[in-house]
Amino acid sequence: MKILDKFLIKTFIGPFILTFFITLFILEMQFLWQYFEDMVGKGLEATVLVKLLLYASASLVSMALPLAILLSSIMTFGSLGENYELVSMKSAGISLNRIMRPLFVFSIFLAIVTFYFSNNILPVANLKFKSLLYDVMHQRPALDFKPGVFYSGIDGYVIRIQDKSKDGQILEEVLIYDHTSSNTNRKVIMAETGKIFLTKDGKYLIMQLFDGNQYEEIPEKDKPMFRSDFEEHTIRFNLSGFQFKRTDEDMFKSHYQMLNINQLQTSSDSLQEAKTERIQDFKKSMDVRLAVYRDTNRVENLADVAIPDSAVPHFDSLKATQNVSVIVTASNLARASKTYAAAMNQELRSRRERIARHEIEFHRKFSLSIACIILFLVGAPMGAIIRKGGLGMPFIVSVIFFLIYHISSITGEKLVKQLEMPAWQGMWVSTVILAPVGAFLTYKATTDSILLDSAYYTKITSNLKRIFVKPFVRIFSKRKR
Repeated sequence: MKILDKFLIKTFIGPFILTFFITLFILEMQFLWQYFEDMVGKGLEATVLVKLLLYASASLVSMALPLAILLSSIMTFGSLGENYELVSMKSAGISLNRIMRPLFVFSIFLAIVTFYFSNNILPVANLKFKSLLYDVMHQRPALDFKPGVFYSGIDGYVIRIQDKSKDGQILEEVLIYDHTSSNTNRKVIMAETGKIFLTKDGKYLIMQLFDGNQYEEIPEKDKPMFRSDFEEHTIRFNLSGFQFKRTDEDMFKSHYQMLNINQLQTSSDSLQEAKTERIQDFKKSMDVRLAVYRDTNRVENLADVAIPDSAVPHFDSLKATQNVSVIVTASNLARASKTYAAAMNQELRSRRERIARHEIEFHRKFSLSIACIILFLVGAPMGAIIRKGGLGMPFIVSVIFFLIYHISSITGEKLVKQLEMPAWQGMWVSTVILAPVGAFLTYKATTDSILLDSAYYTKITSNLKRIFVKPFVRIFSKRKR
């Protein structure tokens, strides 16, 4: 590797790592904001949250990596142009294509790494993330008694306290509705004070109540109300439902986001075969419904028995009562067939949508890798043209192109999910749009184009004013005189 190649790669890696982690951090914050309500107040351990963020970051790489490559390539070549290093290289007889070559090879290396990541690491990370997120969202809120608020987090009980100590162990004016025996408020416990603490294993909450009363309705007895006073009463609450439980990951393994290329291909073929078999079954069923034999007494199935036309009596030759019976039977058969066909149409659409989602994930693994190369070919010549480094102008330009890439990708994917476009078209829309843009910008940068030179456009604007505006100004000025 030549000194120039090493210099360019070192210049590129710094901004690439910086922009990648900044973008990933922003996307992580968006993820936290989206699922904040599902995680807050559930007493989750720090390790659970760290694992959740780590697994989520793997799924966010598909958005962070293309933007990082685009922004870092614009920053690198913009900085080289701003510091006149590109001019020095070109004056030494080195073309822009030769300058871009080491970073282009590096972008191909990133594309290969991205493909390996998408095919081997991302499915496992998605499996861990989805299963952990499912457990977090179904985790009960943490045990927390708030003064003046009814708490119903414990199964079979509704508890309200008037006040509590700073450490939360001493309670005042405790009111408990016991629903363990019925769903009504037939059993009520009231106490002046109380004390709560956990057992050593943390599975039970012990509540000791002092100076209180217990009321219970007994409708089957002669005396419908039972009241008892106590100086001390102990209640044990089972907290097994508050413990964080992990779900078996095998529940999510068949999901299309948890499969690699070979598994996606196998699953897609299986789904396609199942759909074909279902269509064949539908055709046979409709043949059975529509192939009928009409006679004076009954309507028989002709699916397996071939009856000649001469054996089928004409409708006009039947009696009036028989005609009515045939019409009613035919109407019922037609309505049932229509309902069955509509249900089958909806079922086939669901099957096609599921197959489309498998095809989307299949093409995504390739399109993401190619996008790394395409966005480099867009960013590198754009940086050479604008000749501005830092995070100012490069950031604005990169956001514009990334929005084009992201919006076109999302639109194409949505059209595939809606069965409006095949997957091989919808998942490559962004590549088809940006590839000509990259080729055009590379050509302009290679020929030292003044595409974004403000002085050039200022000159064009002044010439247009001189040609089109000034004659009208002269005409109006003469009329005023």
